[in-house]
Amino acid sequence: MKVSTSDLQFFDLSHPWGHGVPLWPYFPDVKIERFHYHAKSGVLSQQITTFMHCTTHTDAPAHVIEGMPYIDQVPLEKFFGTAVVVSIPKGKWEKITPEDLERAQPRIEPGDIVIVNTGWHKYWGDNQQYFAYSPGLYREAGEWLVARGVKAVGVDNQALDHPLATAIGPHGSGPLLPHVCKEFERETGKKVEEVFAEWEPNHRLLLGNGIVGFENVGGDIDAVTGKRVTIAAFPWRWMQGDGCIVRMVAIVDPTGQYRL
Repeated sequence: MKVSTSDLQFFDLSHPWGHGVPLWPYFPDVKIERFHYHAKSGVLSQQITTFMHCTTHTDAPAHVIEGMPYIDQVPLEKFFGTAVVVSIPKGKWEKITPEDLERAQPRIEPGDIVIVNTGWHKYWGDNQQYFAYSPGLYREAGEWLVARGVKAVGVDNQALDHPLATAIGPHGSGPLLPHVCKEFERETGKKVEEVFAEWEPNHRLLLGNGIVGFENVGGDIDAVTGKRVTIAAFPWRWMQGDGCIVRMVAIVDPTGQYRL
């Protein structure tokens, strides 16, 4: 059925992008310079220098797996489609489990874009609480999502993987924040390596199986949580891109007439 865009509701699930936005612990700042401005040229033209993995963004498979597709090689339909925005409230360092995903409502079906609202987006800012102490996905949840055959996965956390399974913990070039690892050991009686032995397993599981990933989802996510929506979150057509900032939009038809 044909539906006018005036009948639809649009919800921005992106965090703002620009100079001074919150950044992962070792990323360079976004730089924006005016090449032309009104007093000088009568027009405004700006040039930017940015790390693509900041604010709300998507990762290309080539970001973590050599020989896999770059962002311009990922089919456009992967960034658009029917989605579920599910509430899975989690606290400091908790894992999102397969049981959480199985119980989530609306039910996660094959082909869905899955957006997980842990409640952690409310801490978005230039702080370690958001980047270092968040909950997150780990291997077990990634295996469940692959087995379910979802199209894409987005989280309101700093990454597709739990922070202690990234370089924030003792992985790759880490630990970037050694005091966080020591705090985890004091609180749990276990070393990070015992609980999070693998480095970013979900990045490899999801992206390696053709599942698109979105990180730092936020904005109006609470307004559409618990609903089936249509998601559009397209990246730039960046040749050999490893990831890209996106404007994630959830589209709702309050009349119930619009169907993909």
